[in-house]
Amino acid sequence: MSTAPLDLALLTGDPQLPYEYGVAGTFGADDQTAVRDAQRALREMAGVCPRLLDDHERLIDTLRAKPPQLAVNFCDTGYRNLLRNEPHVPALLELLEIPYTGAGPGSMAICADKALVRHLAAAHGVPVPNERVVDLAAEPPVLPDLYPALIKPNAGCGSIGVTADCVVRDATAADAYLRRLAEALGGGRALIQDFLTGTEYTVGLLGNPGDDLTVLPVLEIDYSHLDPGLPPILDYGSKMDPDSPYWQALRFRPAELDEPLYARMVEQALFLFERLGFRDYARIDFRAGADGVPRLLDANFNPTWSPDGKLALMAGWAGMEYNALIERIVTAARRRYGL
Repeated sequence: MSTAPLDLALLTGDPQLPYEYGVAGTFGADDQTAVRDAQRALREMAGVCPRLLDDHERLIDTLRAKPPQLAVNFCDTGYRNLLRNEPHVPALLELLEIPYTGAGPGSMAICADKALVRHLAAAHGVPVPNERVVDLAAEPPVLPDLYPALIKPNAGCGSIGVTADCVVRDATAADAYLRRLAEALGGGRALIQDFLTGTEYTVGLLGNPGDDLTVLPVLEIDYSHLDPGLPPILDYGSKMDPDSPYWQALRFRPAELDEPLYARMVEQALFLFERLGFRDYARIDFRAGADGVPRLLDANFNPTWSPDGKLALMAGWAGMEYNALIERIVTAARRRYGL
């Protein structure tokens, strides 16, 4: 007896709408290539019938008229390509009772406040950088107590607002960057952190607690090819702009960790995955201070899912090709919903 294939919808950003965080203010060619790669991977999965939903003008009507059995929520641009609307996509899917991959709206809302994530981590013994939250509307701007410091938006993702100038070494540079950030973001809050100079790591996770949650090989950021005049950070250009010196110089390699350090960092990543309500896949980033202790940098509920992203790279080190990575994400969601 034959079984009908699973009706699966891939939700992504809308290439027809502006996207203010895109390099040219659009959902660009690289973004659209990533969507095509994900489509190909889904089409090669057995037992599914995938379709693409990228027209946000008609998205709500389409989902109501023909709800899929499972939505692959790769809409990391937010509804109508507005990042503040990113939690609205899973919220809509829940209202329509459509199963979907990845984190829910509550988890996304919590992680939109980086200071809140830091406080949660610190309360449970996860090392974090020294940090203060400042109001970008303050006049004069609230400056760091110690230098060098790193200044970044409290909200946002994809290293938005993180540039080479965000590492400040004196009050003049800090004042200038805070004013520039306030103008660019139109207000809000910023984080002032210790500038960590040790090794930077990322831990990739696939699956769900209690059901085959897999830790991928830990990744280390290699800054050795970067111009010494640039601060060693993962800035916006390193992720979005092929012309950026960061994009061109940064390398990624499997981390070489002693067993106790590896065990502690993985334990912390697993705790954060569960406590923050992540599902199916995630990436947790750490960076060591001068004492060698890795501290939490960021918790990513929807890390880059393209073939050239860090999650795919770590999966490759584990012997998992890109198609298999996408299938693992889908399978994790299917098992969670009992599909």
